[in-house]
Amino acid sequence: QVQLVESGGGLVQTGGSLRLSCAASGRTFSSYAMGWFRQAPGKKRECVARINWSGGSIAYADSVKGRFTISRDNAKNQAYLQMNRLKPEDTAVYYCAAALVGKNIATMSDDDFTSWGQGTQVTVSS
Repeated sequence: QVQLVESGGGLVQTGGSLRLSCAASGRTFSSYAMGWFRQAPGKKRECVARINWSGGSIAYADSVKGRFTISRDNAKNQAYLQMNRLKPEDTAVYYCAAALVGKNIATMSDDDFTSWGQGTQVTVSS
């Protein structure tokens, strides 16, 4: 399995931007699909974005479409989530996760993601 460490969270005002990074250990990072998830207190975990192994296939939750951008750099073993025009409802702990399955990302379920980071807090003030 791959080990994941998120960074880049923090406190930002409404309308601001943050860039989250996910550093992966191991030599097989390029084999994994990656996802960014978030969970706010009292709410279900939500997958906000996912990207396939090459970066050629990407999917977003409707709640972040047009504001968030997921990307990856396989040479650096990194995945990223650029978050723009942040809203208070984006406040949550954000997790990156990895999936080693041969599925189209559109058909993947949260259960396909078996490696998880520890999470990073994002707080958007109004």
